[in-house]
Amino acid sequence: MSTVAGDLVALLERLARQRALPRVLALHLPPPSADGTRAGEFCAIELEDGALGLSFVLLGDTLAELRGAPAQAGMPSLALARRYAQAAGAQRALGFATVNALTRHLFDRARYEPPAAVGSIGDLDLHSGDHLGMVGLFPPLVPQVLATGARLTVVELRAELAGARDGWQVTLDASELERCNKILSTSTVLLNDTLDATLGHCRRAQRVALVGPGAGCLPDPLFARGVTLLGGSWIVDAPRLKAALNAGEPWGAFARKCAIGRNDYPGFDRLLADAANDG
Repeated sequence: MSTVAGDLVALLERLARQRALPRVLALHLPPPSADGTRAGEFCAIELEDGALGLSFVLLGDTLAELRGAPAQAGMPSLALARRYAQAAGAQRALGFATVNALTRHLFDRARYEPPAAVGSIGDLDLHSGDHLGMVGLFPPLVPQVLATGARLTVVELRAELAGARDGWQVTLDASELERCNKILSTSTVLLNDTLDATLGHCRRAQRVALVGPGAGCLPDPLFARGVTLLGGSWIVDAPRLKAALNAGEPWGAFARKCAIGRNDYPGFDRLLADAANDG
């Protein structure tokens, strides 16, 4: 059975058959001074053409392992991207960051820029009568969801969070998503080995939004599995973002929130053709 990771790498293999891909230029990591802050949550892979790809680094010992890893400069980017589908932990995170960087490479060559995000939950169009399944607890969004009149069920991996709340609940049972007509998921599922199983519980949902700063991959395999919106970060000032990340400073001002809707996305084949026309 195919996986999202395997399908993403397969698309990049097709891209590599069309054009020579840029090699890896550098791995950018937050310094120890950023540990415990939001500025210390992501790494970035930079390609020789300047494209950047982000990846979350706070799963397990990922960050510590990356700090001790050998330099990636000069490595073929496709070889590093394959680790997303073949490896785990820090190597998987490196692979995913490279998948995201190669996605940006393609988008730039095809002159495609994702539209701006409407809002944190606005794309789901929540109303009274809806039942939202939230994969990963987003505490700031809970009041916004409840204010719409929608029911809320949160699926978590952390057992200490499970239980009933005032008007909503947190469960460890992902099958509860099958009772929800709309889904909002953290993009961390792209890294923690729960993605394919989670999407399997969302087949009946009318809308499935996968969002997070690291959600910068090609959306095609996700759209094919029922995701209707992929929300991530579109980097608008790569030099300043790199400098901020390396210094352990906030970098959000150098990227904007974007959202790719399934019905408005041109598709990989069209992007590949447009990139070929770019030379």
